[in-house]
Amino acid sequence: MDINVHEANLELGVIGNGSFGALVDKRARVVWSCLPAFDGDPAFCALLSPCEQEGGDFSIELEDFERSEQRYDNNTAILRTTLHDSRGGSLEIVDFAPRWRQNGRLYRPVSIIRRITPLTGNPRIRVRLRPLADWGARVPESTWGSNHMRWLLPHFTLRLSTDVPIRFVRDGLPFVLSHRMHLVLGPDEPMGRSLTGYVDEALTRTREYWFEWVRYLSIPLEWQEAVIRSAITLKLCQYEDSGAIIAAMTTSVPEAPGSARNWDYRYCWLRDAAFVVRSLNRLGATRTMEEFLRYIFNLASHDGSLQPLYGIGFEDRLDEVEVPSLAGYRGMGPVRRGNLAWIQKQHDVYGSVVLASTQLFFDQRLADPGDEDTFARLEPLGERAFALYDVPDAGLWEFRGRAEVHTYTAAMCWAACDRLAKIATQLGLQERVDYWRLRANTIRKVTLDRAWRPDANHFSASFQSDYLDASLLLLADIGFVDAHDPRYVATVEAIGRELRHGDGVFRYVAPDDFGAPETSFTICTFWYIDALAAIGRMDEARELFERVLSHRNHLGLLSEDMAFEDGEGWGNFPQTYSHVGLIIAAMRLSRSWQEAS
Repeated sequence: MDINVHEANLELGVIGNGSFGALVDKRARVVWSCLPAFDGDPAFCALLSPCEQEGGDFSIELEDFERSEQRYDNNTAILRTTLHDSRGGSLEIVDFAPRWRQNGRLYRPVSIIRRITPLTGNPRIRVRLRPLADWGARVPESTWGSNHMRWLLPHFTLRLSTDVPIRFVRDGLPFVLSHRMHLVLGPDEPMGRSLTGYVDEALTRTREYWFEWVRYLSIPLEWQEAVIRSAITLKLCQYEDSGAIIAAMTTSVPEAPGSARNWDYRYCWLRDAAFVVRSLNRLGATRTMEEFLRYIFNLASHDGSLQPLYGIGFEDRLDEVEVPSLAGYRGMGPVRRGNLAWIQKQHDVYGSVVLASTQLFFDQRLADPGDEDTFARLEPLGERAFALYDVPDAGLWEFRGRAEVHTYTAAMCWAACDRLAKIATQLGLQERVDYWRLRANTIRKVTLDRAWRPDANHFSASFQSDYLDASLLLLADIGFVDAHDPRYVATVEAIGRELRHGDGVFRYVAPDDFGAPETSFTICTFWYIDALAAIGRMDEARELFERVLSHRNHLGLLSEDMAFEDGEGWGNFPQTYSHVGLIIAAMRLSRSWQEAS
């Protein structure tokens, strides 16, 4: 796909390996990467416009640049960008983060590998590697040697090993690319072998890893490319040291132009992570669930209480501050580090975690399935759910200025108790079956009584209100009501009338702490599509799904929000929520494999 220099959209690719991630634009510039992990200082921060310093990028600049194309190698996280100049010259840049099995474990260093190959003519390039430190505030000290450069970042020393002449990199000198060259950026470890040999091996073994991982996904018949790309993207958002799953790789990309809805998503929301686990479980990728539960069991307190989110290293304080050294995405500040939602009460998290854990007790493929001890570790979460289901909270949408008893929260607390009853049944623990079934039934009765609005003929967003929000679309998905229950059908139809606008669906339309929402929340649109299919409006659901897919970026990736007018992506990127929604909707809508055969 051609681009021009004025294009300013989230037209980015993502590379990563479970240790870190990086975003690469259409001109092969690494414009965002936090090092040495997702929550670190963004050494490459050009996406958010450093105020005083030049740089914050890792670029291969082509003189007389005219156009580019970009694609992933099929079924991998290996990105290829082809740059063309106006004189007939062209080159290809292959970007990836190494990942493969070695010596009984996964080799996944904090490393960006770039291979540059001339294709036609005499392309003249400039390699610019300009990391910044302290959130874009300063240029780090650097040193250089015969075939490497080093940058002394806070708590991490970055080293480039390359066969590009070091002076060319150090001074940003232009040169004609006459043969293939290689750049390996990573920890301060000398390259003790042939650079070319290492890059070639890394590329081959990383490709083989992703081929093997994708091979075992239980994908739907239709929309396979979209589902596979979404699955890989979700996989790249898990920090495998701890098992945490981040909501997105970025901070402070606004939900709408100039809205100041700029939040830091580089942390693990237990709700979002549970959605990721459930969607990958449906594809058969259960290791993510096992690693996430390891993370949860490292967090859980003796009484089962949980915050809505934590850091990827189990941090329970994520104090929110504004960063003055970065101007923001397209200059739209503020840039925020940390997220104040950690202090909120969001009681649906207990249901989220239990839902994400349930397959552990039923899937016979697992080497270490859930047992009575695992069940006992989950029961305190159910106790918290039962105690809090009718206590006001900030809700799914993290309202900062009000608290209500949200219908979705109550339904998720029911889900915690309901699934514990089912797990107890599986384990043959009849006394615990009766215990949890009674609690689930109690929550369900109260919620149905207090959330249904007979005059409006729909469920309400909270026990205290009459307005709608898109989370009500999930009541059938979690089994709280049947999809053919007239109350649920009426609620879906009401959401279609009041929250849908064109190809998108609002979270809600009632003003919040920042005014009325301006963009569609992408996962809500997928929830609506899934709900349409569930109530029998399959053709309409498929048609809308196809239109939403057309709004993905050129690589099939999604951010958090979409503009109603043109489908432009807004919000943090890549957004796990959005890719979860795509997978769940595709699994619902696709024709069966039996129909194909």
